[in-house]
Amino acid sequence: MNTMLALISVLLTAPLVTANTEKAIFLAPDSINIPSTHPNLDDLQVDTLTPDNWAIRTYLEAQFPTDSAKYGKPTWLVLDQLTEGQRYEVRVCWAATQPTAFVLNTYELQTVFESAELITELSDYSLTRQNSDRVIVHKRRNDASSSAGRPREREASVLFLQILAAADYYTTNKTLMNDVPPVYVDVILDPYVFNLLPRSLLPTIGYIVVVASLSWFIARRISSWIQSIAAEPDQDKKEQ
Repeated sequence: MNTMLALISVLLTAPLVTANTEKAIFLAPDSINIPSTHPNLDDLQVDTLTPDNWAIRTYLEAQFPTDSAKYGKPTWLVLDQLTEGQRYEVRVCWAATQPTAFVLNTYELQTVFESAELITELSDYSLTRQNSDRVIVHKRRNDASSSAGRPREREASVLFLQILAAADYYTTNKTLMNDVPPVYVDVILDPYVFNLLPRSLLPTIGYIVVVASLSWFIARRISSWIQSIAAEPDQDKKEQ
């Protein structure tokens, strides 16, 4: 049984060795009023993650650290439609073939708007988005909960997500040193169930429980069968 569980663990973790993951865990803040007047969150034209639209596959720009950007190039997203007080995990997953150091920070809206440095960085990123033809490669979404279907003025628990990406390699290739290629990533918002476990782990846990239960049942049947075979010689001796 122990051998079987070990094999299961290896099989479950095998797909993970080809990629890196950086994450941040946070509690959703209190709901605030999101006005319909402009400028508003939609005008920023940044990607939005919600518990329903929970994953984006895209490219993030990176750069080598500088004195003005010690942790790399920033990307901004909006985490929307959160549940007050619920624990969440946001992850960035990328291929190990693209060495990158990521830093993830979450900010309440008021914190960003009251910080000259953060609001300037967000504004600059928003302008680059509006002037860019960059397209999201893949996005898992529920059309019923898309931004087009939401009321313009509403109460919501919302956070800004700042992702800082710094190139983490050295090469003699001058092109790669002068022009850092964008990093292909998955950005995932994962709610915690009862604030204990990420929602994405539930299928894995269920699978392990089922396999462990079957293994225990099979082991008991095999043990009973071996004991019955071992008891047969003793029974023959008694009859003689």
